[in-house]
Amino acid sequence: MGKSAVNIVRPTDEAEPATYPMPRAAGCPFDPPPALTAPEAQQGMRKVRLWDGRWVWLVTKYSDVRALFADQRVSHDTRHPSYPHESPGFKARAMQGQSFVNMDSPEHQRLRRMVTAPFASRRVESMRPQIQESVDGLIDDMLAGPKPADLVEAFALPVPSLIICLLLGVPVEKQSFFQETARIIISTGSPPDVVNTAQGALLDYLEGLVVEKMKHPGADLLSDVAVKHVATGGITAREAAISGRLLLVGGHETTANMIALGTLALLQNPEQLAVLRDTDDPKLLASTVEEMLRYLSIAHIAPRRFALEDIEMDGVTIRAGDGLALSLDAANRSPEEFPDPQRLDLRRDARKHVAFGFGPHQCLGQPLARVELQIVYGTLYRRIPTLRLAIEPDQVDFKDEGIIYGVHSLPVTW
Repeated sequence: MGKSAVNIVRPTDEAEPATYPMPRAAGCPFDPPPALTAPEAQQGMRKVRLWDGRWVWLVTKYSDVRALFADQRVSHDTRHPSYPHESPGFKARAMQGQSFVNMDSPEHQRLRRMVTAPFASRRVESMRPQIQESVDGLIDDMLAGPKPADLVEAFALPVPSLIICLLLGVPVEKQSFFQETARIIISTGSPPDVVNTAQGALLDYLEGLVVEKMKHPGADLLSDVAVKHVATGGITAREAAISGRLLLVGGHETTANMIALGTLALLQNPEQLAVLRDTDDPKLLASTVEEMLRYLSIAHIAPRRFALEDIEMDGVTIRAGDGLALSLDAANRSPEEFPDPQRLDLRRDARKHVAFGFGPHQCLGQPLARVELQIVYGTLYRRIPTLRLAIEPDQVDFKDEGIIYGVHSLPVTW
């Protein structure tokens, strides 16, 4: 590698770089910050300043984002000093326990293969009846309960939480513990000591569960890892717990926000909601999910990387050790790939979006997320056709403090 120390990109004849992340425009909660989607921003990469004062390359152009995600000259090693962390808490989290998604190959591939099978498309498709039953049951409970209801608490969060707990073999009654822990460790505002305490408690719990499953395995992912890889010495119980943390937190937080924020977006686009409410066409439901993933891009703080060696791209030289912020929301609103990108169009072919990333580190759980969202978007508005906000749109409390964008709550009635 070219350099082992932190390499801060310093502007020469440029103006002082903007601070990243940038704020969204008032009254445009579904759109990325204007500084990411302005025509000049889509022309190439530029330097921005992060929380710790370092300058990194902000990459917004669709083709550049995809190219760098797949480039083997780019590293995702969160323990390396050149890695541009999202916050002090995220840096502390990486030092406490690094999951495979934050490693480079060959370790990344080796550890990822241990948990791939349950998320394969064929396996996930076989879970449709179980997911549908869970969705219908939660809608039944919401309809039988008081009005208005908080869609986040009553539906959006329980759907993926229940499914990922069942898939991993984690007790469903521990959902509130997982949800609170996830809230803390994905928030960029959480202090390092708070992150370490919350994550430590979660890892201790999962490690104990892995040890228990070596003695009494079930038909679930953690049992599979415990028997095949921990008991045989391939990885430690702690390493298995770190992978479990990644899947548990990622498996419910992202999909939950897609359900709640997606519902709000559809309520604010009634002509698109009408298209969805009146169909049972699986192809349209599938295209709806892809367009919603593109349009919302809930991973609104850019995934981070750093260059292992010099890279020439778009007329600039990314030096070895330079940090990179690969903006998913800007790439998914790029006119380079998506005509009229600011418009929500459920009939659009949006399959080439990068909401799940791209390349070897793209989201492992995307088949499960797609099926969950297809079932939710195809069921909720059909079963509650009069669903509407119980507050004014400008009263909705949006999440700006974490790496995942969404709403804290969504009061609805019908």
